[in-house]
Amino acid sequence: MSSKEQIAAFIKTEFPQARVVIESVGDKSAIVAQEIGESDLRPGGTVSGPTLMAVADVALYVAVLGEIGIVPLAVTTSLTINFLRRPEAGRRIIGECKLMKVGKTLAIGEVSLYSEGREEPVAHVVGTYAIPPAHLR
Repeated sequence: MSSKEQIAAFIKTEFPQARVVIESVGDKSAIVAQEIGESDLRPGGTVSGPTLMAVADVALYVAVLGEIGIVPLAVTTSLTINFLRRPEAGRRIIGECKLMKVGKTLAIGEVSLYSEGREEPVAHVVGTYAIPPAHLR
């Protein structure tokens, strides 16, 4: 298992373009947040789908690394998103991940995405991560 600080340092080094902040990690879960800027918006002033997908993917990755340790070659193999309601452009996007299964080769989780301060989710995501064999770690 890896701590919030270890995962944050790894992401800062390996994914310097990531703007997601890790709020918490542990117990097969993670919470992340991302400030929303002008480049995250689509026409009409709503948060873009790619931004929402990126937050969800990072939430899954953080939760997986929290369980299996820092494994750089763990990769997304599936990501399905259902957009539920319009995210608010002036609020951070919060991703709350719960891992449903962590096996030897796959981890499956779900992420609820929220506009900060709102109770209703803006999107629901299910994703799978492939975990490389021990000799590739």
